Amino acid sequence: KKLSYQNYGLIPVLSLRTIHLEDPFNSFIKRSFDVFFSLLVIIFLLSWLTPIIATLIKLSSKGPVFFTQKRNGFNFIEFNCYKFRSMKINKEANTAQAIKNDYRVTSLGKILRKLSIDELPQFLNVLKGDMSIVGPRPHMTDHTKHYSKEVQNFMQRHKCLPGITGWAQVNGLRGPTEEEGSMKKRFQHDL
Repeated sequence: KKLSYQNYGLIPVLSLRTIHLEDPFNSFIKRSFDVFFSLLVIIFLLSWLTPIIATLIKLSSKGPVFFTQKRNGFNFIEFNCYKFRSMKINKEANTAQAIKNDYRVTSLGKILRKLSIDELPQFLNVLKGDMSIVGPRPHMTDHTKHYSKEVQNFMQRHKCLPGITGWAQVNGLRGPTEEEGSMKKRFQHDL
């Protein structure tokens, strides 16, 4: 096996895997891409789309335009994840995952969710440095606690910034995790 070697103080440490984002140059390139791409989306898409979506959300249901939820990010640090609100105001918003035909989703919310438009404000999270364009999707804090007990080494997904999209989503592993083993499959793709 190829082992990487690092010194931590006076102690030499051999690592079984290489984490490419620990290389400062790779980290700089990834962050530069994130900032550049998120600025493009914010300036050329969100600048004119947000007022339209905001008006439609206000006309379709009572409540704020944006939905903010605590999520766990890099090194398990909590951050506020932004989304366009696609559900009616409800008490389970921070604990219950949306399911198919969820009664809480508004008629406009169905469209926003189907087209993933509700996720666009997360480019603000990317610009702030809470998220990246590509990485494991962040979960609600309650779900992170739950899955960390259920899935072995689950917390490894927090060794990089969470992303708007990731390898699991590209491979169709998105949405509710109702089937047994579906979170383990998603976790394997996240790693």
